[in-house]
Amino acid sequence: MNRTHNCGELTPKNLGEIVTLVGWVSKRRNFGSIVFIDLRDREGITQCVFDESLSESIKDVRNEYILEIKGEVILRKDANPKISTGEIEIKVVSFNIINQAELTTMIIQDETDALEDTRLKYRYLDLRRPVMQKKLIQRAKIVRTMRNFLDDNGFIDVETPMLTKSTPEGSREYLGPSRVHEGEFYALAQSPQIFKQLLMVSGLERYYQIARCFRDEDLRADRQLDFTQVDIETSFLDENEFHEIIEAMTKDVMKKVLGLDVKTPFLKLSYNDAMNFYGSDKPDNRFGLKLNEMMTVFANSEFQVFKSALENKDGSIKAIVLENGASFTRKETDALTDVAKKNGAKGLVVLKYVNNQLEGPAAKFLSEQEINDCVKILNLKENDLILMTADKWEKAANALGAVRLALRDKLNLTSKSDFSYLWVVDFPMFEYDDESQKYVAKHHTFTRPKTTDIEYLKSNPDKIMAHAYDLVLNGYEIAGGSLRIYDQAMQKAMFEMIGFTDEQINERFGFFVDAFKYGTPPHGGIAFGLDRFAMVLTESDSLRDVIAFPKNASARCPLTNAPSQVDEKQLNELHILIDKK
Repeated sequence: MNRTHNCGELTPKNLGEIVTLVGWVSKRRNFGSIVFIDLRDREGITQCVFDESLSESIKDVRNEYILEIKGEVILRKDANPKISTGEIEIKVVSFNIINQAELTTMIIQDETDALEDTRLKYRYLDLRRPVMQKKLIQRAKIVRTMRNFLDDNGFIDVETPMLTKSTPEGSREYLGPSRVHEGEFYALAQSPQIFKQLLMVSGLERYYQIARCFRDEDLRADRQLDFTQVDIETSFLDENEFHEIIEAMTKDVMKKVLGLDVKTPFLKLSYNDAMNFYGSDKPDNRFGLKLNEMMTVFANSEFQVFKSALENKDGSIKAIVLENGASFTRKETDALTDVAKKNGAKGLVVLKYVNNQLEGPAAKFLSEQEINDCVKILNLKENDLILMTADKWEKAANALGAVRLALRDKLNLTSKSDFSYLWVVDFPMFEYDDESQKYVAKHHTFTRPKTTDIEYLKSNPDKIMAHAYDLVLNGYEIAGGSLRIYDQAMQKAMFEMIGFTDEQINERFGFFVDAFKYGTPPHGGIAFGLDRFAMVLTESDSLRDVIAFPKNASARCPLTNAPSQVDEKQLNELHILIDKK
């Protein structure tokens, strides 16, 4: 084939040229003696005109046939400003059918009503849609820009093992049985965490990797079983110095991929402020509706909902004010209550400020002083809607934060084309897990605690803050990282803090802890969730739109029908017996 141009590049500058195009038939329009065919390839669409001398030979051609077309570039009588080639068309002089196509199971257009599982089963057709191709192309540009930036700034691309040692204290792992070593298993790497730290011990100083990672987790719109991280680690940089590098890289991506300038440095919020103001450790700060702390207002409340929170040492009463929200119906406020309950709250206190007084089921339990203070502190205006939660601090904040996001979506308070970055910093080092009755690492056990807080390690772990940080974009955590522990004794102490015995430490992490004997530099890093980053930048609703062949919500691949059963011979070689109960 002698293709001279793609289907998205011809303009009036090419008038009179004889060109050859190849591509798929996107649309066919028959006007008797004249037939119009829109030819599509990855770069765009070009209209092709077949006159009466060719109309008979083209009669059996239908959508998704692949054609080679030769013809003259001429001006269109009716220009189409929606496409890049809209001012011209091809007067066809000859054509060749390269391949035929059956009727497709879905329409190959930007907009489709095909169910997601149909799209995933016939993913090769779904990916023909221009909108999907643009998303994958944009993802590739993001990767290329990040890679080029890191290369230019002294980072070394190093591959780390995908088959590694099982460390089951984190997320559930995917295990791979060893044929050679009977009864033993590899784990598919959840991240390159340990290996990238060992690369710092090795003196590499600056490392990155476009890393495939695997976690056996329940799927959501922003989560997949196998995913991609842009993994970065450095030595001899403090937290602010490292953030400057990441901000510069992110700024470069936004400029080169989207043509947008973003301001640096990014806003920094402590974990406590993020939770208190937004009810989330990954806040969307593109709109208001900040949370208000109301404990002082209701410090002596007899209202049982508030009283229970007051009696809890970690109790909190949070409020959101929606201007002119008093028009919300019972059905609408009930829906918001359901959101709060799904996110851990016992319920939602709903009040309306109408005719200079508070109305709602809870109003009768409030004293006149409490009402007056509430009006004053919240700066209430006529027809305002007040939504409140009362519980342990984290529960109350999380639940009302979820209600805040529900209001965002309901009222269309943001645009996907607006981008707001911020850092969330100063995370707690530990959180208490009620189920296991022990402390667990908020991020992971390799995170360095604040030097000033180390004294609380055994006496008061709740007070220890970590050198951990998350980069947040539009309410999504797109990257997470920390400065790492580089002292052997401190690393062992952290393992002990979460309940590991010396034997367990040695069995699971002995090789890692031993490496710290030999001069480990201060180091830290971050991992970008590439899929999630691409999802936000392409204004997609799901990770699945920016992954070529994703799993569905049931953790299955409709295209290949994986996972699937395997041959008995394979199981025998791996020394595996399936218990078919």
